[in-house]
Amino acid sequence: MGDRLSRTIARAYYSSPVHEFLRKDSSAIVGRLIANARNVEQAQLVAWQQQIEILKRELAVDPLGDVYFEFSIPRVGRRADVVVVKDSAIFVLEFKVGAESFDAADIRQAEGYAIDLKNFHSTSENVPIIPVLICTRAQVWEVELVFNEDKVAAPIRTNGHNLGWILSSVVGEADFAPIDATKWAGGTYNPTPTIIEAAQYLYANHSVEEISRSGATAENLSLTTETIQEVVRSSRKWGRKSICFVTGVPGSGKTLAGLNIATVLDDEDQLFEQDLAVFLSGNGPLVTVLREALARDTKLRNPEASITSARRETERFIQNVHHFRDETMRDPKAPRERVVVFDEAQRAWDKAQTVKFMSQKKGIVDFDMSEPEFLIGVMDRHVDWCVVVALIGGGQEINTGEVGLPGWFDALKLKYPEWDVYFSSQLSDDAYDGGDLDFAELASNVRVAESRPGLHLSTSMRSFRAEYLSRMVHYLINNEPDLAQFEYRKFQADYPIYITRDIGDARAWLIRQNRGTESRGVLASSGGMRLRPYGIHASNRLEPAQWFLNEPLDVRSSDAMELVATEFDIQGLELDWSLIGWDADLRHTGGEFEHWQFKGTAWQARRSASSQRFLENAYRVLLTRARQGMVIFVPRGDASDPTRAFEFYDDTYKYLRKCGLKGLTTRDTIPALPVCDGE
Repeated sequence: MGDRLSRTIARAYYSSPVHEFLRKDSSAIVGRLIANARNVEQAQLVAWQQQIEILKRELAVDPLGDVYFEFSIPRVGRRADVVVVKDSAIFVLEFKVGAESFDAADIRQAEGYAIDLKNFHSTSENVPIIPVLICTRAQVWEVELVFNEDKVAAPIRTNGHNLGWILSSVVGEADFAPIDATKWAGGTYNPTPTIIEAAQYLYANHSVEEISRSGATAENLSLTTETIQEVVRSSRKWGRKSICFVTGVPGSGKTLAGLNIATVLDDEDQLFEQDLAVFLSGNGPLVTVLREALARDTKLRNPEASITSARRETERFIQNVHHFRDETMRDPKAPRERVVVFDEAQRAWDKAQTVKFMSQKKGIVDFDMSEPEFLIGVMDRHVDWCVVVALIGGGQEINTGEVGLPGWFDALKLKYPEWDVYFSSQLSDDAYDGGDLDFAELASNVRVAESRPGLHLSTSMRSFRAEYLSRMVHYLINNEPDLAQFEYRKFQADYPIYITRDIGDARAWLIRQNRGTESRGVLASSGGMRLRPYGIHASNRLEPAQWFLNEPLDVRSSDAMELVATEFDIQGLELDWSLIGWDADLRHTGGEFEHWQFKGTAWQARRSASSQRFLENAYRVLLTRARQGMVIFVPRGDASDPTRAFEFYDDTYKYLRKCGLKGLTTRDTIPALPVCDGE
């Protein structure tokens, strides 16, 4: 048969039946790996040679099955060292050549690869997967096979000398059907990366199709990018100034689309030295996390690179919109960028908020523009052409003074009527314009270009287990428990949401769910001041890059569950599993929600509609950050503390149960065993 060079060549750098692998010359195998990997470091060559030597020795014990070197793992954009399809199981082998102990991070990596195959590779969904960590200089570890409910086993540790026995015997007593290796390797990928993983993948010059969960999502994202590219080319050709409004359903990947647009245009602009694209966001934590994630990933992919230079480059590609504003105020010339992508453009400040900020924080007393008017004006400094891409979300306003979509159109109508305006028909939906825009009147006051359907993202990609999560949360916050329960029933088997009155049970459940490289963390609203007695300090300060990116054993990371993220820290970002503390700031009374804020030593009612809306949106953000499941903690209260009265919490708990959420049982809260480092 020879090496398989059909569909699996893109998935694995080398693959063949075990009996052919054993006969093939090792140098020929290395040559095939080099040919597919291209730029290969000497250390990688040595690692491959030792992996081949070990496998030739160990697979000779039972020369059946199929072997795949450097098998592509969806979602993370990495490759498992070796995958062996043996009888009725998939073995994911992670080699650490020369390692003397089983490091916790390496165990998580091996298990993470197995879990991602299970979740995102179609033919791996219903087969047993066994991660094996091979540290070649470690002591022999006792082999114990323990499968989780999803048929992913706890990682097996070995130094390689009993690997043949493991592959031949470890599933001998399990009742699993044989696996057709060819069909398995030909399965489709449905990856759903986090925004951090997606940004890393795009930044490393991969295509958006490779990181989209479904063909529909990939097509949608590609169409949006192509539509923007077309507007850019047309604007450049005809010397026009244009603005494109991009809308999308919750979780459709608007930020990912913006990053993809900036990446593609920036690559394309190498042909036009003066034209540069940049991604701008007013979401400080998102900017900080994405910059650091891209810099760390660049360093990981290229160890010779300087982390300082990597950070400098990511700071050019992703910028804080407020820093961009300040820089362009100091320099009256047109910015170097010709194309700017504004993330969460609906959160730009209105005139009153901008004027107040400029006066109090910057000492500029004569400033009289809204943020949209100023930002469009900055790009209008170009004498010929430019393009603004405004990404518009709905139900995300969580700060005072956020202008929403009407503020952008007011600026265009009053100050920049000659700009070409592009948007899809969905822009008129109440979710985006708040019902405040008269589009018939709008068309007569600004230069509206033809409708572009590609400027709307209609397919959700946020949670691979909960396509209906956003809709369920909408009904829950909107005090419609029957509809919330109806939506939750559609995905509850794949996306668990539990509720408990015991913070210890909530933490134990979260620890039990979290495996491999999955992330977890504790969330609460910024107004959840009376959760402090339960160890949830919503007023703590955290460093977003450390919280999202650092290793689990780092007490500053989200996985340590010591620091709490609020809606301001987590908006636009995600975790796999979350624990949400629900305080008495948004409390149910049995018939409706009440909105409160804690001032000094007592709760005070929120009177204004905007303040109430911000609080509801805060909980909307918190409840849509988990990709795989969550537990909600509602305190019991304390009779001795008037700020934590029982009645502040009891009806909220009853309401959430009415929405279909299940209470935790003892079985659900048995904590997982701690990971041993093998030393």
